[in-house]
Amino acid sequence: MTDAQVFPAPVVMWSRPEDQRSGRPLLVLLHGYGANEQDLLSLADMLPREFVVASLRAPLPTGPGFMWFPLTASVDYSLDAVKEAASYVQDWIDTVKADHPSVTLLGFSMGMAMATTLLRYRPSDYAAVVGLSGFVINADGDPAFKDSELNGSVPLFWGRDQQDPVITPDKIDYTMGWVREHVKLTKVLYTGMWHGINQQEIGHVSEFLTHEVLNK
Repeated sequence: MTDAQVFPAPVVMWSRPEDQRSGRPLLVLLHGYGANEQDLLSLADMLPREFVVASLRAPLPTGPGFMWFPLTASVDYSLDAVKEAASYVQDWIDTVKADHPSVTLLGFSMGMAMATTLLRYRPSDYAAVVGLSGFVINADGDPAFKDSELNGSVPLFWGRDQQDPVITPDKIDYTMGWVREHVKLTKVLYTGMWHGINQQEIGHVSEFLTHEVLNK
């Protein structure tokens, strides 16, 4: 990280007050480009009540919201910037994870890139990952990404619309190859959702979390 790149203190919204969090499985929400920590928190009411949900704000301002790392118009990115953002999130998770029996990640769009990056940093730290309308970072050969330790045992839900106009085909192709090789994949395609989330998908996510995290 350069001297100019100083991230702010984490801003987090929780689904439960502090005295009701400890001992519950933790679900960390990672929003998309230009959104904020409020964007996904409403999902908590539609997901299994056993979880305590924490929604984290990305550290970099952009327009009216925030981003995890800078993107160009073609949705390209700097791998170093991705790694800085992942370290920022991981450092925060490290401050709270001891209070919870498990940690699961849910990311939308750019947030899916963050969630899967965190899994690749610490493959043994996460019970499961949910990726919605997003992609996996192309980081082949970077030693910070411990893909060789991902043997297909970590459950990952990937939901998307094939007509999504935002995530470019090269990123879908790379993500498809990566998830098939490294995780226990649940992949669902939706129609009419575009670059978004719909109620049917959240129902599937709820079933996935119940089966792959709560019932283990």
